[in-house]
Amino acid sequence: MFAMGLIGGITGVIASLLAMAIGGVDAAFSDSGTSSITGLAVSALLFSILGIVGSAFSKSKPKLAGYLMLVSGVAGAISISLFYVLSGVLLIVAGFMGVLSKKKAGNSTVPPVFE
Repeated sequence: MFAMGLIGGITGVIASLLAMAIGGVDAAFSDSGTSSITGLAVSALLFSILGIVGSAFSKSKPKLAGYLMLVSGVAGAISISLFYVLSGVLLIVAGFMGVLSKKKAGNSTVPPVFE
């Protein structure tokens, strides 16, 4: 789960930077001088960073990490759809692994009953 989330987050950062570059070219050639692609790429960058943070929590809090990666995968795919295909798939699969995982029972002991 950690490796999939980390790879998904890193490829998401790369994809969002590529989308920012394309948005910059679009803004340079448009009449208004702006592009909505750039704003969507910035949001995808933030969601990619959220996915990396989620993968960092995968050992200590797998449920939280799973939800963070699911949100990151879905929202990034909504932001820059085709650029985020690989990242979205990796983050969503890793997110489901975290959400559906059963936390291992640690060293929980029942306190003794005093009579």
